[in-house]
Amino acid sequence: MAGMRLFRRRPRTHHGDSADEGPDPRTPWPEPPPPAEPTEAAAEFWRHWHSVLPDLSAALGEGHLPAAETLLCDAVARMHPDLQLSLERGQRALYALVVSGREDPALRPFTDAWKAAAPPDDAIWEFHDSVPPVPDPAGVTVNLAGHRIALADVRVVAQVDEPEGVVDVAVHHPAFADLGEAERAAMTFLPLEATLGERVAAQRLRRVETAVAPPEGTISLGELRDLVLGLPGIVGGAD
Repeated sequence: MAGMRLFRRRPRTHHGDSADEGPDPRTPWPEPPPPAEPTEAAAEFWRHWHSVLPDLSAALGEGHLPAAETLLCDAVARMHPDLQLSLERGQRALYALVVSGREDPALRPFTDAWKAAAPPDDAIWEFHDSVPPVPDPAGVTVNLAGHRIALADVRVVAQVDEPEGVVDVAVHHPAFADLGEAERAAMTFLPLEATLGERVAAQRLRRVETAVAPPEGTISLGELRDLVLGLPGIVGGAD
């Protein structure tokens, strides 16, 4: 979602006062309006969606992704300011709209209501209330900090806790040695979400570590997906 700009309010001035004296400390800063009730908020979003859909389709058709996202950002924020929006290439449709609460339980009522009120998926649009997995993570290349990082080169050490139905993982990529700490962290979690999807990754991965040095006993991302989806209680796969 596009970032929010912060604007300073101009200070109040009175006759004979200078604007350099600063804002009146007695003037309360306006509080943001509370999020609407989830069902009402979702209905308002979809009303907005239908009103901007022609402009949205035109922006995407011209390759103007930022302009397309701008048409939806405020509507998502009005549902709840902590929700995240992304427009992606669809798996079964041409485009995918993802509105995610990053697995925050407090946001789940909003994403549930949003998905329940969504139009049926069709050849143009599909709708997801969490980040879905990519069909083949080994075919993904990420551009980060001047590096082209192929997810096919990611290796994972996985330890299964069968009684708990979760997996602890350590993630390695040969490029980690050349990345800063923040970039390593991003490239630790990104392959896991790409492989499993946001929801399964959050539910089934317990401890996640970054392995800068090549570890022993590793598996590929595809093998990790098979391992996790074979755990008891997984319904419907990583989607």
